[in-house]
Amino acid sequence: MLHKILQVLLFNGSSWPVVEGLQLEVTGRTTKCIAEEIQSDVLVVGDYKVVSTSEDGLSVTAKVTSPYGKQLHHLENVHSGQFAFTSKESGKYVACFWLQSAHPNVHLNLALDWKTGVGAKDWESIAKKEKLDGMQLELRQLEEAVGSIHKEMLYLRDREAEMRSLNELTNSRVGWFGIMSLLVCLGVAGWQLWHLKTFFERKKLL
Repeated sequence: MLHKILQVLLFNGSSWPVVEGLQLEVTGRTTKCIAEEIQSDVLVVGDYKVVSTSEDGLSVTAKVTSPYGKQLHHLENVHSGQFAFTSKESGKYVACFWLQSAHPNVHLNLALDWKTGVGAKDWESIAKKEKLDGMQLELRQLEEAVGSIHKEMLYLRDREAEMRSLNELTNSRVGWFGIMSLLVCLGVAGWQLWHLKTFFERKKLL
């Protein structure tokens, strides 16, 4: 499997770095958010810029938060901005954009480039700093890409193990709940029979 992955990476090696470009329409009534599942210790870089507005003077407010709600980036009323950080924990990282004190019918278009991992690195600067030629740079990118894929596989394996443990725990609890419910029903039925028997004996019907 690793050999196939290497073949795919070598075939697509000229496409590095990968950039995820998005364009969002933000209105006065809505908040647009983009979320991405990111592992820990991964470089994340984002660039955003207002490309068009329905009227002059509109600007955007941006906020980026970690999976546990920690604020990683916040700028108010700007036309462009950039955020960069290394993820401290695994989970969903969210970038939100909205207009402040704007009429509900106004809107603007926002371009967002969200890069993570290998695609977020400035490979031109790395090549100049470490004096790497084209082939060396390509191999360096492939090496980091393979390491990133391996880390992703380990992360998915751990997540699968967590989900399996959670499912087994849930099934166990459901099973015990079913047994306890059955015992309670049997106890209530026995108590009703004893109560009816006592009632009929008191009334001398038995």
